[in-house]
Amino acid sequence: MSLPVHLVPSLDGVAAGDSVTVEGDEAHHAVAVRRLRVGESVVLTDGAGAAVTGEVAETGKRVFRVTVTARTDDPEPTPRVTVVQALPKGERGELAVEVLTEIGAARIVPWAASRSVAVWKGERAEKSLAKWRSTAREAAKQARRPHFPDVVAMASTADVAALIRAEADTTVAVVLHEEGAQRLGDVALPPVTRQLIVVVGPEGGLTPEEITTFEEAGASTVRLGAEVLRTSTAGLAAVSALLARTPRWA
Repeated sequence: MSLPVHLVPSLDGVAAGDSVTVEGDEAHHAVAVRRLRVGESVVLTDGAGAAVTGEVAETGKRVFRVTVTARTDDPEPTPRVTVVQALPKGERGELAVEVLTEIGAARIVPWAASRSVAVWKGERAEKSLAKWRSTAREAAKQARRPHFPDVVAMASTADVAALIRAEADTTVAVVLHEEGAQRLGDVALPPVTRQLIVVVGPEGGLTPEEITTFEEAGASTVRLGAEVLRTSTAGLAAVSALLARTPRWA
């Protein structure tokens, strides 16, 4: 049985024999909801590659303390995966974030596409971004990831184009489109590829202007197959297909 995973702000300098105190909402959920008890073993991670295994030595109302027995430090896997996700309607945004986190995306970029049904503005934007980040955090713990994904602030089309250009020499960027001239499986993945960028459009589809902008930035417009996937699952399918051709999965 897998040990429960809890997120802590930092594990800098922590080694076997040390004690780590977990406080706040993370501790409350463990102690009050999950009924964590003294003597149980848990995993603590900082979400940046470091993780420790230890035994619960003490619990309180919103706190518990762990005595560390072992530590691991995992480098971030390459190629790094960035998914630009057009804003879906309803709860499909959280579904997309959840499965992209489970599949190993390192960065998730909410994108305000021209034909996005959902609109993030003002207080709604803050709440929606917070929900995406919370979903990613919980999915990362469930998937036992040592590196948690970064869910960044909402991007415009110009922001996404700049992201594609930024590391063009070591990045393979694709834009999913049902009328793409190239199949995803035919996209070349050079050995020096350090990052994969996958752009997923909205329910209403991409505009010609968006496609042109991304292609001029260096992305390839590709199709997955004859089927048209939902925006909340297309990213999962595309990232899986690409990772299967990299050292991460091959």
